[in-house]
Amino acid sequence: MTSSALSVEDLRVSIGEQEILRGVDIALAPGRVHGLAGESGSGKTMTGLAALGLLPHGSRTAGRVTLGGRNLLDLPQRELNKVRGREIAMVFQDPATSLHPMLTIGRQLTEHMRHHLGLGRAEARARAIDLLGQVRIPGPAAAVDRYPHQFSGGMRQRVAIAIALACGPKVLIADEPTTALDVTVQAGVLRLLRGLCDDLGLAVLLVTHDLGVMSAVADDVSVMKDGLVVETGPRGRVLREPDHPYTRALLDALPREPSAARPGVIPGTPPVEGFDALPKEGS
Repeated sequence: MTSSALSVEDLRVSIGEQEILRGVDIALAPGRVHGLAGESGSGKTMTGLAALGLLPHGSRTAGRVTLGGRNLLDLPQRELNKVRGREIAMVFQDPATSLHPMLTIGRQLTEHMRHHLGLGRAEARARAIDLLGQVRIPGPAAAVDRYPHQFSGGMRQRVAIAIALACGPKVLIADEPTTALDVTVQAGVLRLLRGLCDDLGLAVLLVTHDLGVMSAVADDVSVMKDGLVVETGPRGRVLREPDHPYTRALLDALPREPSAARPGVIPGTPPVEGFDALPKEGS
């Protein structure tokens, strides 16, 4: 395997008195999709947010998130702003909330290109149209002047991917990018991510609780439980011959044919539901 594009070592995140991440280790390689699986509340999204410095107010971090020889956790906000969007980017779960409803797609695509890359208005617009074509938005020259509500859910997610790719990042974190989409549209978005990874040499962290999505696109898989990575390995080995009982339990819980035995149930609940441990306003 090639050297890591992004390395997460002993990442710990606490909110209030609750430790959310308890020593996460993940390495992303260029040109490969690394799937991060686990039940809701296991810490998948928090891992991605921590890497970009987007944690909720009152959070505390420890460990290392290394990109280009720098620990992102130690960077002052001014330096981190130069890295986010330029070298590492994120596609959020719901494009209906991550895209600004009052701004055109072109405005949202070009704003950070002009900031990070120093492009002029015309040059940024031309690149925006090219990016929309890359993510297979029909009629990109006209689409650039439309608003998010004029696109379907699948098209909005493709726009969100284009925005994340606008400044040519080395690392892309995709947080449940197909959750709100139907199966056919989901397959198209997954093919797009896979193709971009292969064509551009991106290192992609695909956050999902859907092992079917994982099996379709990931090269490597890490499984999280209660803020820890309990198993990591090549996709085929982890999904066919898991070492950890929790990974096996996740696979046993997958829906089967109607005639099959009832799916297994994983006992217990995550240690924290939502952000209950966040400090209350004024405290």
